[in-house]
Amino acid sequence: MKNVLKNFFYFTRTERRGILLLCTLILLVSGGTQVYRHWLEKASRPSAEDQAELLRMQQEYEDFLATIQEEKEDGQTRHRRAEDAGFRPGKPALTPFPFDPNNADSLDFRRLGLPGWMARNIARYRKRGGHFRRPEDFRKIYGLTDEQYAALEPYIRITPQDTARPTPPRIYTAQAERDTLARPYKYPAGTVIELNRADTVELKKIPGIGSYIARAITDYRQRLGGFYSLEQLREIDLNPEPLRPWLRIDTTAIRRLNLNRVSVDRLRRHPYFNFYQAKAIVERRKKHGPLRNLKVFALYEEFTAADFERQRHYVCFE
Repeated sequence: MKNVLKNFFYFTRTERRGILLLCTLILLVSGGTQVYRHWLEKASRPSAEDQAELLRMQQEYEDFLATIQEEKEDGQTRHRRAEDAGFRPGKPALTPFPFDPNNADSLDFRRLGLPGWMARNIARYRKRGGHFRRPEDFRKIYGLTDEQYAALEPYIRITPQDTARPTPPRIYTAQAERDTLARPYKYPAGTVIELNRADTVELKKIPGIGSYIARAITDYRQRLGGFYSLEQLREIDLNPEPLRPWLRIDTTAIRRLNLNRVSVDRLRRHPYFNFYQAKAIVERRKKHGPLRNLKVFALYEEFTAADFERQRHYVCFE
């Protein structure tokens, strides 16, 4: 039995060297794997400074959320007080002032207290050729309640020329031909104008642009502070493709908002900033001093990468 075991475990010198080499390789691979894992964990672990910065930014964001919650609770308290005082909840209060429904823009209707979707309904109604000739015609707007109409009706001002009925088609005559030839002047092909400086008169000289579209472009440009891309025209339901040969954009004409001075109310009026974003910017500026970029808000869920891409064209940090 002893000889059998001895013969079973007997190895030649070459075999012993091979076994020793194999064991050494196993130890090296096992040890190298552990070292590599340790190094990988250490490399992926943020530094102490990065951890401190992340904790600080997280704390700032939590403070911001707490402030928003306090304001929300204050608003709910004021709402309950308004209910106790007899005000009807659920509907925004109207703030009537004299207006012409044929000429007022979306901002005017919002200032009256009408919701945004109703302002868009009125704009679409006029775009399709709709016209208000009597105050009673304004009652036809979809979604307008009897109470809202009763509050606004005394303030509706329709200019006399808008009350006239359309004239019937004229019989073709030589005079009619001359009137047809006297059409508004349009630019010839190859003309290019600068979008951020053109007024409505100049815009209407572009084929395909009338008074309504020209005013829509200048009104939205005023709200933005200027265009940085023709694609922004899609935001007011305009297709930019037919206008590309006629328009160019000078981004140096854009009016930028200084985030180290602008107020919450002014910032929230910009189409690319909402109330929560404006409040976060102003609160951080008050707590930590002047801002240098928008990256400090990367952890705020109120901001997205798309927001940063649009907003960077309209801000400065002077």
